[in-house]
Amino acid sequence: MKVFKNYFFIFPFLLLILPSCSSAQKKGTNLQLSNSNFKQLVDKTIDFSVPLISVEDFQAHKYDYIVFDAREKKEFNVSHIPGAIYIGYDEPDLSVLSTQQKNKKLLFYCSIGYRSEKIAEKAFELGFTEVYNLYGGIFEWANQGNELNSISEEKTQKVHAYSWLWGKWIQNAKYEKVY
Repeated sequence: MKVFKNYFFIFPFLLLILPSCSSAQKKGTNLQLSNSNFKQLVDKTIDFSVPLISVEDFQAHKYDYIVFDAREKKEFNVSHIPGAIYIGYDEPDLSVLSTQQKNKKLLFYCSIGYRSEKIAEKAFELGFTEVYNLYGGIFEWANQGNELNSISEEKTQKVHAYSWLWGKWIQNAKYEKVY
């Protein structure tokens, strides 16, 4: 009878923890990236707290979005998605959001999607309703061969790779990695 009492006590506890285990297994998306190992890294890194948009979907509707770069200034200066507005990450300039209407579609990106997700969460907190994170970030943008602009808004073939460790995920030989 003592064994039964122990199971009786443990069973409700298991009901509490099992849902959290299953939700951790659901972390991921059906969106694809140019490299399956890169996809695994991105899926492990982001929290999926902000709706994602693929590079292809963004390209097809890019004029519908106001684009924000959530990397650091030195990364933005090397290259950024054409038309992107610098917002930063360590000390984000959230004042750039104050000029935007709350119902506009906002797209945030960084190197792979982690920093942009965190800044996008802040946009939601400020009352914006159409907020998206670019899946795979500027690395996926470059991997697919899309245009990049330098700080002078001229086309460039350089991508700030954040560090040599992260730079391996920029696999398009067209681009020079800058650290």
